[in-house]
Amino acid sequence: VLPATLQAQVSYQRIVDAGRDPGSWLTYSGDYRGLRYSRLRQITPANVHGLRPVWVYQVHGAGSLETTPLVVDDVMYVTEKQGEVSALDLHSGRPLWRWEPSLPREVRTLGFDRTNRGIALLGQTVYVGTLDGRLVALDAKSGAPRWEVPVADNTLGYAITGAPLALKDRVIVGVSGGEAGIRGFLDAYDPATGDRLWRFWTIPAPGEAGNESWSGDSWKTGGGSTWVTGSYDPELNLLYWGVGNPGPDWNGDSRAGDNLYTCSLLALDAATGTLRWHFQFTPHDTHDWDATEIPLLIDARIDGRARKLVAMANRNGFYYLLDRGTGEFILGVPYARQTWASGLDEHGRPLVRTGIEPTAEGNLLYPSLQGATNWFSPSYSPETGLFYVSVREMSSRYFKGEAEYTPGGFFAGGGEAEIGGDSAFGAVRALEARTGAMQWEFRLQSPPWSGVMVTAGGVLFGGSTEGNFYALDARSGKPLWDFQTGGLIGANPISFLIGGRQHVAIAAGEAVFVFGLRGP
Repeated sequence: VLPATLQAQVSYQRIVDAGRDPGSWLTYSGDYRGLRYSRLRQITPANVHGLRPVWVYQVHGAGSLETTPLVVDDVMYVTEKQGEVSALDLHSGRPLWRWEPSLPREVRTLGFDRTNRGIALLGQTVYVGTLDGRLVALDAKSGAPRWEVPVADNTLGYAITGAPLALKDRVIVGVSGGEAGIRGFLDAYDPATGDRLWRFWTIPAPGEAGNESWSGDSWKTGGGSTWVTGSYDPELNLLYWGVGNPGPDWNGDSRAGDNLYTCSLLALDAATGTLRWHFQFTPHDTHDWDATEIPLLIDARIDGRARKLVAMANRNGFYYLLDRGTGEFILGVPYARQTWASGLDEHGRPLVRTGIEPTAEGNLLYPSLQGATNWFSPSYSPETGLFYVSVREMSSRYFKGEAEYTPGGFFAGGGEAEIGGDSAFGAVRALEARTGAMQWEFRLQSPPWSGVMVTAGGVLFGGSTEGNFYALDARSGKPLWDFQTGGLIGANPISFLIGGRQHVAIAAGEAVFVFGLRGP
């Protein structure tokens, strides 16, 4: 149990004002805008070489460690591989309490590893999703369960792997399971009681707008999972959430049409769940190019006019700018190698090349199944005006096969084979946010699974599949520091204060590492 002096009190307004509280990390992306930008300045390009490990916490269980910890009031909250939640003393890493979900013997995780990417905090409550499809509320000071509600049926392939998003009077949670022929949705729950307040189905039923983009009854098994945390604009009261691939993945014969709202960005009224606008990046996707990447809410001048924008580096290889009030397409340019489209039209719809569909023999294409980027977070610095993204330069051979739906079974209609070897590599790329033009690139030996975080001190942090946690100069991309953690890094960095001193943390291998500058 937390000491009485540790309050763990996170109000909605505190999250709205996260920029005034840079010593904490209050929500999945650091703030509602999704920027993964820390306003802390103590760590700089001049002194970052002095970073050293302060403490290390070893996690439990089997699966992938992809958590983003939250930090508030001298406590770090960490989710472990199968959704366990641990509260750690921020100064030492000592466990204060630990909660473990009671999971059935058989849990269906089709197309993804057992993992959990994080929690949400609101008031004195921790909210976490489980692999078997429940949303659970825990007392932040003791870990005692307050309530739990079933969100979806895991026997049909649904699961929860993403971190919820806590707003003023509702907790938003999405679902995984796009490879199981689910019908995806996004939910809102009452933070105090767990009552469901609204549900938005990402695959519209007959009579709903968008259903005409599905042939026959294909909408019933249309996919459209919502498995990565979205962003939020408190002034517009709009949620921005990405939607995954249609089902079956690689055989689109049975689902003629654009297949809304798969591979789309949704702007939903947070109060009602009503769709305000949508933008589809990859109509009738047959390559598993989810649009579940983090949408970043930025402000910039476009053609001399101040605009409120959504920026997204999409899995399909294009970087997009949209108006976040209307969804108007403003810009779309490639940021990685792609061979499936000759460009985008004036409305942002891809000009698809001929002969790019999966075949029985296999069709070679860039980007790979994992995309030019994936679920891991990009970052944006208002100081540099740069959008930073981890990039995977890899192709795949896409195969088409028969698709027969079985409840809870793999519903893919084919497969793919990565073309890796010496031709595959990774990079962190800094794009001018207003134009998408690449300003610098830092090459990585292998395609990455780690996101990035930039600080007001001018340092960008990221990780590699080989286990290196590294720091780059945010303006030039010059490498400044690295630390070998000993395990694959498939998570996102954060920054916060301990005793008034800036620290950074990353989940790597089987542990969470915390780093700080050497003392005087």
